[in-house]
Amino acid sequence: MITIYHNPRCSKSRETLALAEQYCSEHKIELEVIDYQKTPLTLAQLKALHSQLGGPVSAMVRDNEAEYAELNLAQADDATLLQALAAHPKLLQRPVVTYRERSVIARPPQLFNELLDT
Repeated sequence: MITIYHNPRCSKSRETLALAEQYCSEHKIELEVIDYQKTPLTLAQLKALHSQLGGPVSAMVRDNEAEYAELNLAQADDATLLQALAAHPKLLQRPVVTYRERSVIARPPQLFNELLDT
């Protein structure tokens, strides 16, 4: 199964969803689409996602959102960033796609293909 943490208002997220839908249709793979703003990820889910993504937690955070500045997250540690993501789902970088226990932030959408190649 491929899971996409999706924001329908984001053009990059919509582009990635279209790629995932096409791939899943062609390969008969189930696709789970989660609007993470309507169904926020728990702290435990965010930790698991971070482990699949690798890299710094800061890469998961949209630093151009007002909440980022309001919460003074520029110098925050990983635990604080993860808690902020759990409390403010709008801060999650998008879209995030998970497949075979690996994840990628599909910005640009073509990064989705790299997830499939591994």
